[in-house]
Amino acid sequence: MLHSNTTTAMKKMKYIVLSLVGAFALTMVSCTDLEEDVYSDIPLDKFFRTERDVLMNAGRAYTKLQRFPEEQRLWSLIENSSDEMVIPGRDDGLWWEQGRWDELHTHRFNSSNKILRQSYEYVFEGISACNEVIYETEESEITFEGKDRIVSEIKILRALFYYWAIDNWGNVPFTIDWTDKELPEQKDRKFIFNFIEQEILDHVGNLQDQPTAGYYGRVTRGMAWTLLAKLYLNAEEWIGESKYEQAVDACDKVIALNAYMIEDDYFTNFKVKNEVSRENIFVIANHSVYTKDRLYWYTLTLNDASRATFGFKGEMWDGFVLEPEFFNKYNENDLRRNSFLFGQQYDMNGNPIYFIENNDTVWFEYTPTIGNYRARKKWEGARCCKYEYQKDLEYYVTDMENDFVLFRYADVLYTKLEALWRLGRAGEMLNDVELQKIRTRAGMPPYQASDITAEELLDEFGREFAWEARRRQDQIRFGVWGNTWWNKPASGPTAKLFPLPQTALSNNSKLRQNPGY
Repeated sequence: MLHSNTTTAMKKMKYIVLSLVGAFALTMVSCTDLEEDVYSDIPLDKFFRTERDVLMNAGRAYTKLQRFPEEQRLWSLIENSSDEMVIPGRDDGLWWEQGRWDELHTHRFNSSNKILRQSYEYVFEGISACNEVIYETEESEITFEGKDRIVSEIKILRALFYYWAIDNWGNVPFTIDWTDKELPEQKDRKFIFNFIEQEILDHVGNLQDQPTAGYYGRVTRGMAWTLLAKLYLNAEEWIGESKYEQAVDACDKVIALNAYMIEDDYFTNFKVKNEVSRENIFVIANHSVYTKDRLYWYTLTLNDASRATFGFKGEMWDGFVLEPEFFNKYNENDLRRNSFLFGQQYDMNGNPIYFIENNDTVWFEYTPTIGNYRARKKWEGARCCKYEYQKDLEYYVTDMENDFVLFRYADVLYTKLEALWRLGRAGEMLNDVELQKIRTRAGMPPYQASDITAEELLDEFGREFAWEARRRQDQIRFGVWGNTWWNKPASGPTAKLFPLPQTALSNNSKLRQNPGY
């Protein structure tokens, strides 16, 4: 397990990682079809002179993760199409935006939707950057201990991007050769599933096994085994093959590392300085200035009146809210419900906030309910505060410092529990102390065998991982993705995949649209 001196070192290492990443941020180039132009004619043997040069260049691939939690990138696409987030139109006309958010919420997915297009580009820009870094690193004549490990890291990172690709779009363009400038062929889900699996198995042994300070925010064995476990958990849905035993085995690989634990306080994982978390397995490192315009949930979700609570600067955008019916999944004693603001709001000194309007006192209360989907009032809808907000936040000046969590140890334990449940063996794990702690730290009783049903597991995953970009996958796997929920009609099986963006189809004649679009 990690000790205090290790977590202190991680704080320092975070800024080293960010400085390495930032040094190359301006050299990043974009692509939408896995093709890029090389903008420098400097030979590799001249460019890479030291081990640090190679590591800094590898940082270019990691920078491609940073846009994940933005307003119009993959996190937003996943969450807004699920039953735990919604962006209703406001009563002042804002946030309807030609219905692009409504298309996601109601599962009327459109290949020209801006959020969908930018999410797809995010994934394939990441793949392209990994291909480039792998090529440059392997071609470099510099040799040092750990060079192979860097290559393995970036190959697993590329596997993560391909994992997101097949999860959301199914059959997608595929290439791993940076030098190949032909239009990439479209491969089916099973082909890429097998590729991801083999990449992890081939390279996990090269990775750092313990989450030391030097590997904070980088791919480690814990991250790779977690990714493989999640891949196996979704195999029956994605490729029609049950791989629950393999999912259990992959989870056990993470557990056997003895490197992670369930934190006593759920919210330690999401604090401003969440480098100290011993539960977080893989994060996207953030900095208030170096990665501004990346994690700015405060302005996406809160109303201007919340500035008195948190000491923010600038204007709040007041758009992203908790889907009203999802709020009811929480027991009133469940501490995880405090991931959201609801009820009377208070200023930084603990005083209730109120306003005088037309000589009347109006108390500032966020209501979990929303009266009109097309005309939400300013304080309707519970607001997210799962990630701790630091004082003086101001969009594009000082944004959130919290590292964004992609994988947690709780995810590993609940993945194992679900896999065992699907094998009819959930009882094997219910006495596990760390598993029980996921609920007891939230003020809820540990599960008994009679508690484990499909509905309860799905609800519990929602409560534990709300707004962590897991919900869509869970809903599809549990067979409720097409159900009705708040202001969302029933949808057919076509909606399990998003359409390929029209721009991707126009740029690559080898691509075929997903069925039903």
